[in-house]
Amino acid sequence: MIEQAIASLDSLKIELPSWGFADTGTRFGKFLQDGSAIDTADKFADAGMVNRLTACCPAVAVHVLWDFSENQDGASVASIATKHGVEIGSINANLFQDQEYKLGSFGNPDGAIRQQAVKHSLDCIQLGKDVGSDLFTLWFADGTNYPGQDSIRDRKRRFQEGLRACHERLEESQVMLVEYKPFEPAFYHTDVADWGMSYLLCKDAGPQAKVLVDTGHHYASQNIEQIVAWLLDEGMLGGFHFNDRRYADDDLTLGSIDPYQVFRIFNEIHCYAEEEEGYPDIAYMVDQSHNLKPKIEAMLQTVMTAQDLWLKAALVDRDALKRHQRSGAIVDAENVLKTAFNTNVDRLLGDWRSKNGVEANPLNAYRASGYGESIATERAQRRKDLGIQSGAAYA
Repeated sequence: MIEQAIASLDSLKIELPSWGFADTGTRFGKFLQDGSAIDTADKFADAGMVNRLTACCPAVAVHVLWDFSENQDGASVASIATKHGVEIGSINANLFQDQEYKLGSFGNPDGAIRQQAVKHSLDCIQLGKDVGSDLFTLWFADGTNYPGQDSIRDRKRRFQEGLRACHERLEESQVMLVEYKPFEPAFYHTDVADWGMSYLLCKDAGPQAKVLVDTGHHYASQNIEQIVAWLLDEGMLGGFHFNDRRYADDDLTLGSIDPYQVFRIFNEIHCYAEEEEGYPDIAYMVDQSHNLKPKIEAMLQTVMTAQDLWLKAALVDRDALKRHQRSGAIVDAENVLKTAFNTNVDRLLGDWRSKNGVEANPLNAYRASGYGESIATERAQRRKDLGIQSGAAYA
């Protein structure tokens, strides 16, 4: 059982977000760090460092408007990624930044703006083909701020039309992931507000459309593992965005608030894998805004936490769990989960990392490498040369 649990770590490949290495902030402003990435090459360099230290992060999610300039084609950006030992992962559309999207993108009442949004999405799909990415990710800020502002049903139909147009352009290997969020930035209604809405839109669009579950995009105390279990059973779970949250936002590091919840989610995936004799094809991605924590350290912390909780969930005695479930032994069934969750798996993780040629503690290895100090010095000087504002240095 232990050997199988350790081997299951091979199935957990975690995609890093390019934007997680750059300066980020809140709607009120940014908090700058000298070591943060200045350009796309820096992002890939930092992601490559994380991958070398963890042996489980081979791909980098990119945001089209943030990672590709008019002078760069997909091939040139992909070559930069390759140089740093990673590849381009999911292609993330940007349908919320342009001024035209004030009233929405796919849901906008103006047909010309909807066409602009769809065209951008089709360009993203083509970009994915150009760089060998099989994942196209969509998150929409669409919604309304006031009752009566627009027809909710009309907006639903506009989304159906736009997503069908995108699905038609997918190659057989490509998957379209549709994310949901209950609120923000719309104050009255959000067009894709929960997993059921995403599910229905995906089913309408076609078989290559799947639901993306952002672990932070739920109301407080919502049972996310139930959502995961249902989507798995329906064959509609396409991917995750890893993060955590205390109140309403979604950008804290994974497991920093409720690691037991992440454990329970992973347990559902392991249960499915055991019953189906194989792990489902799920895209695991990080989506966090490291405003205060050092960028690379925060990324390492999240990846290490994910591996820790994944391995603990793999150690659940499922035979005992099923036996207690069948007999109605509620206390015993719950204790099966708690026993696995409370297991210290540091040594087992160390064994897996040793087998994969990395240090037992990637965070300690990073701090000992001097990489953080080096990039802080180099990038601070580069910002000075470029006339870009710099922040305080982080190790």
